[in-house]
Amino acid sequence: MSLNDEERRQVVLYRLEKAANTLLDAEKVIELQMWATGANRLYYAAYYAVSALLIANGIGAKTHEGIIRMFNQMFVATGKIEREHGRQYNNLFTMRLTGDYGDCFDLQEEDVAPKVEPTRKLIDAVDQLARKAINEK
Repeated sequence: MSLNDEERRQVVLYRLEKAANTLLDAEKVIELQMWATGANRLYYAAYYAVSALLIANGIGAKTHEGIIRMFNQMFVATGKIEREHGRQYNNLFTMRLTGDYGDCFDLQEEDVAPKVEPTRKLIDAVDQLARKAINEK
């Protein structure tokens, strides 16, 4: 995606807002004990934030796996993001795949509910880095 600085800033801010709203969606469906949907929304909340961080830094990735790989390579491995946040993002992706496509396993409260607060912390950390990157340009 070829963006000028202002377009990049607008896309990043939009995705960060979408991350925050999707996290709220996740909390609501988790309250309704909709575990697979909650897992999906938690993952996508993190996905929107992480993709915003990559865009803010001019890093391209076209697939979910590519976004995970670039996030881990450019931010987790370099110490810009805590390793725990990298593990959390990886776990959210796996949990979402299980909830969306798993035929032999249903997600339960103990699988999903404990992921809310770590996801919030991941999104907060990523949000700060993304905003810093767009404000430096």
